[in-house]
Amino acid sequence: MIAVDTNILVYAHREDSPFHVEALVAMKGLAEGDRRWAIPWPCVHEFIAIVTHPAIYRPPTPLNLALESLRVWIESSMCQCIGEGPGYFERLRDILVPGKVAGPMVHDARVAAICLHNGVTELWSSDRDFSRYRALRTVNPLLGKKA
Repeated sequence: MIAVDTNILVYAHREDSPFHVEALVAMKGLAEGDRRWAIPWPCVHEFIAIVTHPAIYRPPTPLNLALESLRVWIESSMCQCIGEGPGYFERLRDILVPGKVAGPMVHDARVAAICLHNGVTELWSSDRDFSRYRALRTVNPLLGKKA
């Protein structure tokens, strides 16, 4: 299963993003395709926080439009939102300790642990920090190769 990181969602949503067209094509392929894919709940929250933030985007996306974009993706027949569940803590610990993860790196570790905990084998992201989690293949769909 593929999961999608926040940056791909933001690029697909914001027309003023540098990789808007590439991200929109990637998201459209997932939303209209026949492969199971997922959005981690922390990425949903982060997406809303970023696109509606007036210090990041001028003008920021109105909340109702941000939620509508998410609704379209989430209601795709092959999409599911994924999060923590029983046994998640052990998966998180198994990622944090060997990676010596601390501070702001914990957010990405949480996303990686949620993905692995839910059977995701490939995370679409343009964030190279995910490469530290070897059990989770990271692909940058904007470039068509590993991130």
